[in-house]
Amino acid sequence: MRMSELLLRTRKEAPADAELQSHRLLVRAGYVQRVGAGIYSLTPLGLRALRRMEAVVREEMESIGAQEVLLPLVQPAEAWQRTGRYRSIDDALVRFPDRTGHPHVLAMTHEESATALVADIVDSYRQLPLLLFQIQLKFRDEPRPRGGLIRLREFVMKDGYSFHDSEDDLDRCYEAVAAAYRKIFTRLALPVLRVSSDSGIMGGRSSHEYMLRSPLGEDRLLTCTCGYAANSDAAELQQQARSTAPQGELHRVATPGAHTIAALCEQLGCRPEQTIKSVFFEAGEKTLVALVRGNREVCLPKLAKSLGEDVRPLSPEESRARGLIVGYTGPVGLQVQGPLRIVLDHDLEGAEGLVAGANAEDAHLVGVSIARDVLGVDIVADIALAREGDPCPVCGRPLAEERGIELGNIFKLGTRYSAALGALATGPDGRAAPIVMGSYGIGITRLLAAVVEEHHDAQGIVWPLAAAPYPFHLITAGEGEDVRAAAEDLYLQLGGSAVLFDDRSVSPGVKFKDADLLGMPLRVTIGARSLASGGVELRRRKGGEAEVLPISDAASALHRAAHTAADQ
Repeated sequence: MRMSELLLRTRKEAPADAELQSHRLLVRAGYVQRVGAGIYSLTPLGLRALRRMEAVVREEMESIGAQEVLLPLVQPAEAWQRTGRYRSIDDALVRFPDRTGHPHVLAMTHEESATALVADIVDSYRQLPLLLFQIQLKFRDEPRPRGGLIRLREFVMKDGYSFHDSEDDLDRCYEAVAAAYRKIFTRLALPVLRVSSDSGIMGGRSSHEYMLRSPLGEDRLLTCTCGYAANSDAAELQQQARSTAPQGELHRVATPGAHTIAALCEQLGCRPEQTIKSVFFEAGEKTLVALVRGNREVCLPKLAKSLGEDVRPLSPEESRARGLIVGYTGPVGLQVQGPLRIVLDHDLEGAEGLVAGANAEDAHLVGVSIARDVLGVDIVADIALAREGDPCPVCGRPLAEERGIELGNIFKLGTRYSAALGALATGPDGRAAPIVMGSYGIGITRLLAAVVEEHHDAQGIVWPLAAAPYPFHLITAGEGEDVRAAAEDLYLQLGGSAVLFDDRSVSPGVKFKDADLLGMPLRVTIGARSLASGGVELRRRKGGEAEVLPISDAASALHRAAHTAADQ
């Protein structure tokens, strides 16, 4: 590709709101252009990089037997209503009526349509297993787009879906996809960390995420030297001591103005872990009160998983409307308007000598015993948010906190979608049962940003070969006829699809700066000096090593250099 014909404009200044280097560099190098919040256009170079990453993902998915399909972005709402996600997903899911008033959605993920496709074709275990994938545009009405291509509203994603006649077969496929993911990230030179995660809106019994460590990442990761790693939303907390103080008589004390844990502890001289924090949610049509120690926060994904249904926090106004005394609610004698469910964090089970709200303004109860005084608990589960310093659930050593950017995820969905949508297969015994499913995603547009985030220097992008729009960046240094002729000849020998040729009438300094910013792996310079030395100069973008190649063997030598770079 000749740069004199390329749609490209490099920039000296980065966007004022850019937090991540990938955002700064992709805009400065002209790979992307912002259209609106979380919406970007890709220029020809940006699209070539994206297509290169798609090719890596496609090759590795097909290597494990996955079949590529294409599912619709715009979907009738019926299937989403049957799985319950039409109501449970927040406003990030775009819902709209067509011209006849029929409800539709813009799909942010494709479990429903993939399940419907298989349900229409598969009716026997003999047709299983199946592994399908697509590389498709998605839309999520993200309320807080950030990080350039990291958190977008419109994006390209690889999503995959597997279908099985047993949980054991799903487990085998799950690990096969995990192995393919390792190869994908290795080829793209991304040192990802696999962590246990919450299944969120996907549902299912198990899931993992693939994280790129970054101090500016949005996800909190808890890791241990023993190898344990989990998203903070899924990190397990072991039960600690069953009692915080000797059991005593339950009595009420005045605590004027103590509507926070800190104010309460200051008044009574107790520690936060000796108090009960009551947090209010809605689950279905019921009021939900979650109870954790005062030094802990409720983990919403864990809470939802313990219930097996979606939950949402109640605002202070909604809480008061249901008869809850904000700042003074406690589990002893608690009553609300309408149905009530109580979920107790397992670390409070059996605890004594606690302080809890008295369900009256400016009053608390002291000496609360969970076993004696707290009645009507529906569920006891691990619902507290883990944090740095908590003991590792595997070895007991303190957990360390890191930040990460999620690049991919895998889920064991089970039969949630197949049961809801009638995707059944007859087994060897002649009985029909819901097909067991898995789901597997990689954010392709996010990969583009992640590779730049991981591979750059002070001058610009440093593309690994597998992700580079072009392996070679050919530059002419000087205007002599011999220079121009030698460059044209080498351009043709390399093939126009393999080389970005800077044939512009600008100074060599401008060309070199743009080459560093654009980041192609192998820079080839032809000038009077290199020709006088008998060849062309090859400089590797990573490391900066340079060598002179004989002009007569330049094309072959450059292809060998590219193969060597691909193997590194």
